[in-house]
Amino acid sequence: MSINDATPQDWDRLREAAPAIEKTGLEAWSSLKGSMEDNVNSPSHYTYGNIECIEGIEASMTAEAFQGYCKGACLKYLWRYERKGKPLEDLKKAQWYLNKLIEVTDYE
Repeated sequence: MSINDATPQDWDRLREAAPAIEKTGLEAWSSLKGSMEDNVNSPSHYTYGNIECIEGIEASMTAEAFQGYCKGACLKYLWRYERKGKPLEDLKKAQWYLNKLIEVTDYE
């Protein structure tokens, strides 16, 4: 059977079996996007209770040490982005740490 041969009853059965196809492309993307984890800006495995790991790390260090940590993390992601399998994600993580370094550094 071809898609062109489908009857209205076939389409009704399909709608009942897979209601997600009722959504428009934008609606489907929005619901999917809402359930996707942000592995760059706020990965769930870096949060314990209400504290994000980066906040705990920053609180445990001097300002200078934390700047060094951010620089090192940025370099780490730049170093490996071509070899780990998710190059864009690693580049975005490097960018995240660079932005954090800029945020916590007092250069004006």
